[in-house]
Amino acid sequence: MADAALTSVVIPAFNEAAAIGRVVSGLRAAGRWHEILVIDDGSSDETGAVASAAGAIVVRHPYNKGNGAAVKTGIRRATGECVLIMDGDGQHGPDQAVRLLDGLGEYDLVVGTRAPAAQASLSRRLGNALLNRLAGYLTGRPIPDLTSGLRAARRSTLGEFLHLLPNGFSTPTTTTLAFIRAGYSVRFEPVETFARTGHSKIKLARDGMRFFLILLKVITIFSPLRIFVPISAAALAAGAGYAAWTVGTQRHITNLSVLLIVLAVVIFLVGLVSEQISTLRSEGPR
Repeated sequence: MADAALTSVVIPAFNEAAAIGRVVSGLRAAGRWHEILVIDDGSSDETGAVASAAGAIVVRHPYNKGNGAAVKTGIRRATGECVLIMDGDGQHGPDQAVRLLDGLGEYDLVVGTRAPAAQASLSRRLGNALLNRLAGYLTGRPIPDLTSGLRAARRSTLGEFLHLLPNGFSTPTTTTLAFIRAGYSVRFEPVETFARTGHSKIKLARDGMRFFLILLKVITIFSPLRIFVPISAAALAAGAGYAAWTVGTQRHITNLSVLLIVLAVVIFLVGLVSEQISTLRSEGPR
C-alpha cells in the first residue's frame, strides 16, 4: 500500500479551467499528497491560473503538445516515490484516486476501471469494447478498460517505459500494455466516474486507428509472435489450400501457392527473430 504523502499527482490539462480548480481542491481535501502537478498543455483559457489558485504546482507548455507529452512532463518533474495520473475534467472523484494507492505494493500498476455504461456514447462504448478485446488477445489476459486515464504506479517503474509513450491520446493504452507484457503485476480496480466538464477531445473516427496502431506497436515490442504467427498461419493456410485445390482441379501447383507458402515461412522467421530481439531487450540492464 502506498502513502499519499509519498505520491505525486500528475494532471495533464488542456483548456480545463471550468473543472481543474474543483479537481485540485478535492484532491487536497482527500489526502496530504507529496505534490499535485498540473501540466498546462498550452491552454488558451485560465487553466494554469485556476489550478495555481487552488494549490497545485503548475508546469506550463508553451504550446499544445498533446496529452501524452503532458504526462511525460509530469512524470519527469515528479519527486514522489509513486505517481498518480488522473484527468483534469472532473470525471474521477478524489476518493476514487486515493483508493488506487491501496493496491500499490502487491501490484505495480493499478488502473481505475470505468463501467461500460459510464462511457459517453454508444460508438465510444463499442470502440472501447473492441480495443479491450483486441488488447486482451494480444496480451493474453482480460483487459476491462484499456483507455482509462486514472492510474497509479511507482515513478521508477513508469520511467522504464517513458521512451515508449507517444505525445497524443494514448498514454493509458501504452502503459497498460507495456506493464503487462514486461511481466509486471497489473490490477484493474473498478471506480465510479462522473460526467466530465466540457467536451471530450478524443474522437473515435480520428483517434481509433491511432489506438489500434499503438496496440500493434507495443505488442511487437514486447511479444512479436502474437502478431507474426497469426499472419504467417493465414498465409500458409491460404497457400496450402489453394495448392490443394489446383492439384485437384488442374493437376499442378501454381506459382501463387508457392509464393504464399514461402511468404508464410518468411513472416514466421521474421517474427522468431523479432521475439529473440524482444527477449534480449527485456532481459538487459534497466
